Amino acid sequence: MLALQIGPLAFPTGPLLWGLGCLAGHWVASRWARHRLGADAGQAAGDAFWRAVLIGFVVARLGFVLPAWEHYASAPWRLLDLRDGGWSPTWGVMAASVMLALLAGRQRLMALPLTVGGLLVLGIWAAGSTALGLHRQLPVPDIHVVSLTQQAMRLPELAQGQPTVINLWATWCGPCRAEMPTLAAARTARPDVRFLFVNQGEDPATVLRYLRAEGLALDDAVWLDRRSAAGPAVDSTGLPTTLFFDAQGRLSHRHFGLITESALKVRLAAL
Repeated sequence: MLALQIGPLAFPTGPLLWGLGCLAGHWVASRWARHRLGADAGQAAGDAFWRAVLIGFVVARLGFVLPAWEHYASAPWRLLDLRDGGWSPTWGVMAASVMLALLAGRQRLMALPLTVGGLLVLGIWAAGSTALGLHRQLPVPDIHVVSLTQQAMRLPELAQGQPTVINLWATWCGPCRAEMPTLAAARTARPDVRFLFVNQGEDPATVLRYLRAEGLALDDAVWLDRRSAAGPAVDSTGLPTTLFFDAQGRLSHRHFGLITESALKVRLAAL
C-alpha cells in the first residue's frame, strides 16, 4: 500500500513507517535508560537518539540529492522541498548507526538502550514495508482504458517498447493540477519516454474542459480509467500517483503525491 487514506486525505506510507519506527525507538531507548540509570540518563538517551535520527535524515537527503546535483543546481532551494520523495535510506541508516555507536561509546551504560532502540526502528521499517508491499515489483496495470476519442486499449499495450511514465490523476485533485504542467513539459523535453496520463473515473467532457482551460496539449496522451481500477492495481489509494517503467515493463519507481521538477528529472534519468 503506497498511501494511507484517512478521510479525504492520503499520506505516503513510507515516511509514516519511518516516523512510527523512530518514535518507538526513542520511547524504548529513553524508558530503558531511565529504568536502569535514572531520569537524567533517560533524558540523555532520548536526546542522543534524536540526534542520531536527525543526522540520518540529513545524510539520507544528501545521499539522494548530491549524485543528482545537476538537477538541483539551478534552484538549490529545492533541496528543502521534501515532497519529491528523494531519500537514500541506505546512507541514512548507515549515518544514524555510526552516530548511535559514537554516542554509545562515550556513555557505555547507554549502549544497550540505544542499540535496541535503533534495531527497533529497522525492524518496524522492514516488517511494515514488507507487509505493505512497498518493495513489490508490480507490472503495468492490466486494465482497459479509453482515449478521449473513444479508442479502447489495454494499458500494457500502450506501455510497450520504451520507457513509460504513467500518471494517475483527476481534475478535482489539487496536487494533480499543480504537477501537470511539469509533467507536460517533461513529455515535450523527453520524446524518448512515453507519458500516459490515466484519468481516474471522470468523463471525457470534464477532462477536455480542464485541458482546454489550462492550455495543456495532452489530448493524445490522456486515457480514461472509468472504473478507477489503476490505483488498486498498484496499491495506491490516493492521487496523484506516478509510476516509472523501463522499456521492458519493469517498475523502476512509484511516487505518491506531487512530484517536483527536480525529482522527475532524477527518476527519468534512472530509466
